[in-house]
Amino acid sequence: MLDFSVNSILIDQLEKGNEKAFSFLVENYNHRLCVYANSLMNDPVKAQDIVQNVFIKTWEKRETLRHNLSIKGFLYRAVHNEFIDQYRSTKSLIALEKLYMDTLVQFEMDPEQQGTEEIMEKVMVVINDLPPKCQQIFLLSKKEGLDNIEISEYLEISRKTVENQITKAFTILREKLGKKYETVLMLVFGVNTKKGTLRY
Repeated sequence: MLDFSVNSILIDQLEKGNEKAFSFLVENYNHRLCVYANSLMNDPVKAQDIVQNVFIKTWEKRETLRHNLSIKGFLYRAVHNEFIDQYRSTKSLIALEKLYMDTLVQFEMDPEQQGTEEIMEKVMVVINDLPPKCQQIFLLSKKEGLDNIEISEYLEISRKTVENQITKAFTILREKLGKKYETVLMLVFGVNTKKGTLRY
């Protein structure tokens, strides 16, 4: 009996048009991909549509799958690309910005301090100035909700690299934002700026 949980066997059987292999793929990844897609757009119905499209395209192009491909990473990338294709011109507030808004209203702001909008803008400026790879990994983790293993498979890099880049991002945030933003960093990202430790 074929073990579809083995990546190479699953890809081989997909290439051969084995419908049981495709059923295994859908059953094992549908829910996780829908959660991921929904984190991008906050719309369960549209998220499901995107995932369905990814499965359909994967089946249609199954003969082009590489044998050394990580099927999990491939599916996450496909969902992300499908999202970009369908919503490239969308100007809705991204999940990370919404998280800032939801968090900032939870604690009182000193009247003499900057307003919420200005604080958000400064935080976003620093995030946007992160080195490209560092920024990508940081947003996959903190905006899109992927864990370190999922990010490593998605980007085809080591888990250690993911951890190092997230740590690097937090270090830059602490250095550039300073003590004034400690509460924001702690509540939004789970970073203890006083002790220099991360919770992720």
